[in-house]
Amino acid sequence: MENKPAVTWPTNGVDQVPYGIYTDPALFEQEMHRIFEGDGWAYVGLEAEIPEAGDYLVTLIGRRSVVIARDQQGDIHGFVNRCAHRGVKLCRQNRGNTRFFVCPYHQWSYDAQGNLRGVPFIKGVKGKGGMPEDFERAEHNLPKLAITRQNGVIFASFAAEPPAFEAYLGETNFRYFNRVFDGRPLQLLGYSRQLIPGNWKLMFENIKDPYHASLLHVFLVTFGLFRADQDSQVQMDDSGAHALLISRRGEQKKSDATTDMANLREDFELQDRRLLDPVKEFPDDATVVMQTIWPNLIVQQQSNTLALRQIRPRHAGAFELAWTFFGYADDDEEMTRRRLRQGNLMSAAGLVSADDSEVIKLAQDGISEYPDHTGVVQMGGRGTENENHMVTETAVRAFYAHYRKVMGL
Repeated sequence: MENKPAVTWPTNGVDQVPYGIYTDPALFEQEMHRIFEGDGWAYVGLEAEIPEAGDYLVTLIGRRSVVIARDQQGDIHGFVNRCAHRGVKLCRQNRGNTRFFVCPYHQWSYDAQGNLRGVPFIKGVKGKGGMPEDFERAEHNLPKLAITRQNGVIFASFAAEPPAFEAYLGETNFRYFNRVFDGRPLQLLGYSRQLIPGNWKLMFENIKDPYHASLLHVFLVTFGLFRADQDSQVQMDDSGAHALLISRRGEQKKSDATTDMANLREDFELQDRRLLDPVKEFPDDATVVMQTIWPNLIVQQQSNTLALRQIRPRHAGAFELAWTFFGYADDDEEMTRRRLRQGNLMSAAGLVSADDSEVIKLAQDGISEYPDHTGVVQMGGRGTENENHMVTETAVRAFYAHYRKVMGL
């Protein structure tokens, strides 16, 4: 039975947000059950991470550890990372290759589908002990996840019958997802992880919030990567769960729109200009597309750096952000070097992303001192419509409209 959270929404709308949703432990536990263990699709990895038969990776959906494995026929499966016998964690490594998963405690073994294959002393020793006569291995297989694969990206669900992935994302978000994941084989470039002392929803808010980008980020503003005066769109799916921030790079100049951009530094120059040498590689002219996919994924295209950010909640006041950087298998050496170089903008210690980590921590600090108060989310109005500019919090409001529905608040 869920503990009832001590949180009520201040209005019928979503232009005000109660701070209690970031601090209440009972609400956090309810989120893990209703959102991360619900009927949606959660990102769990790339096929490029487990290319060979027997390869596996261990990841988290919410706070639950799960194993994603490729069997000897090349199919991909998912199951919970704990033995059916006494609940011991099966895999202690983040990734590896094995034909069988063996529990370190009593050596029960499972195949790549999570099926129980071996039980030591199942018949006892010298006629003594052993499992009961009616013990059936098939009744002790590991709980399995639904798996869907979309152009090299793996999603999993605890639901028995999750929706079709295209319907889950909606037409526009599905199209932009396939813009990056267009069917070309992917090339894994590296990882970065960080623990951020803030509520997991603050990360989603941050990526859904173009309003802050021209105010917080010195680098984005100064070098014209993402500014309020650029040609931009904010688009959501019908549910409001998923969103897109789309922008086209402008110039490093002052204009009538830069009056409030206190972080604009016209005298800043790069000693190595190769950090900002983007080349066009997609059919459209968008230089930045940030996509948030409920409940745990951010798809990032900033110039030519491509990354997936997986949100892994720890508790109400902290989450882990796991970055996976990638390119395409047919990239030449020059493009791979460009992607890696531009990766210095967006990572745990990125020239841009470090700002977000710090401000999320500051937000959690302030919120935690006033859990009974509310925040205001009214930039751009009170609605949840798509917009063609950045001076808006419409995607944040749409996110919380969906959140309220799922959480019953």
